[in-house]
Amino acid sequence: MIKYKDCKIYISKENIRVFDIDDINFCLRKIPAAYIEVAMNRFVYVDNAATTCVYEEVISAMEPFFKKNYGNASSIYGLGRESSIALEKARSDIAECINAEKNEIFFTSGGSESDNWAIKCAVSSNKNRIISSPIEHHAVMHSINSLVKKGFLAKYVSIDNFGLISPENVSSLLDERTALVSVMMANNEIGTIEPIEEIAAICREKNVLFHTDAVQAVGHIEVDVKKLGIDMLSMSAHKFHGPKGVGALFLRNGVKLPPFMDGGAQEDGMRAGTENIAGIVGMAKALEIATGNLRENCKKIEKMRNKIINNLMKIKKTRLTGHPEKRLPGNASFCFEGIEGESILLSLDACGICASTGSACTSKSLEPSHVLLAIGLPHKIAHGSLRITFCEDNNEDDVDYILEKLPLIVEKLRLMSPIWNKDQQS
Repeated sequence: MIKYKDCKIYISKENIRVFDIDDINFCLRKIPAAYIEVAMNRFVYVDNAATTCVYEEVISAMEPFFKKNYGNASSIYGLGRESSIALEKARSDIAECINAEKNEIFFTSGGSESDNWAIKCAVSSNKNRIISSPIEHHAVMHSINSLVKKGFLAKYVSIDNFGLISPENVSSLLDERTALVSVMMANNEIGTIEPIEEIAAICREKNVLFHTDAVQAVGHIEVDVKKLGIDMLSMSAHKFHGPKGVGALFLRNGVKLPPFMDGGAQEDGMRAGTENIAGIVGMAKALEIATGNLRENCKKIEKMRNKIINNLMKIKKTRLTGHPEKRLPGNASFCFEGIEGESILLSLDACGICASTGSACTSKSLEPSHVLLAIGLPHKIAHGSLRITFCEDNNEDDVDYILEKLPLIVEKLRLMSPIWNKDQQS
């Protein structure tokens, strides 16, 4: 911390922030313009569930495959063989991170493609029923809907008000026509972690394939596919500091799925298309770093998450969404009654804070989140949602800055809200 006359300026790494000043004109009189400019450009990114910053080590690992080792992995000459070797090493490295076998990893363009592949290719005419939950990512829900339009049947397991699924409820829906159960490992909006191991065990006993969308989980909590006993798992690199546009589907040995894309013999004939070698190498490096520092990162991130939850819950008429304990380390999601989530986001953005109202895939929709409605929140409360998601790059100064700005934003928006004022008078 440094002081300039009677004003305090806090400096943390690259961030400089002015405290105890409410009037910008007062600031301009008291503090040199250079300080003000930096203070006003304060930037805090807490939307890591939407995407993450790519690690420098990942960029360095990827770079040679743009400039030097750019060969097609299907080519038999030296340059192609270099790419093929890198591809298979990345496959081995990713498999090791989730305790899978090398030949169980199939690269895709991301989590959405992996979900589509697992769901659309698992059903058949004699096994035509799918069990899922009402809080899945749209990549799962829309894949199921596309099958329903073709005559397949879908059932959705009930959840509690934390978004938690009971394994017994899953079991009650299974029958001899059930081809697949698809339940996400951790919810992308409210952060609830599901009892995947128990659900997988029930599916295995009933001879039903089990798929989990683990896009929010891999790289953030321990994922051991052998221990969990799952058949298929989707993951996406950009959720754990890897590049966008690359992901993978874990497909347990013995599980038979038809190819998802036709045209070439890549990915053991299962997914045609020239491999994105740079992206795949980057994904492997990012996951290696994330899983290698998992415990340390979780401890740091949980501390920030808990501090933000404990303080924001002091705001009147505020609800924590998701399970209070069984939740992702970095996820803090709320609903503030009487105001709109979009207004909160715009106000935070004006302060240099990036957050979300829910899933980034539907952030431009004015409709309330299907997840929040599914856990029983009425429309007018679900509209006031805010999701804050931390990663290891965040720090205590970021938390303090959010806690400095957000309560004031909520108070200001409520003063302008006819809904809030009407509710207070009734």
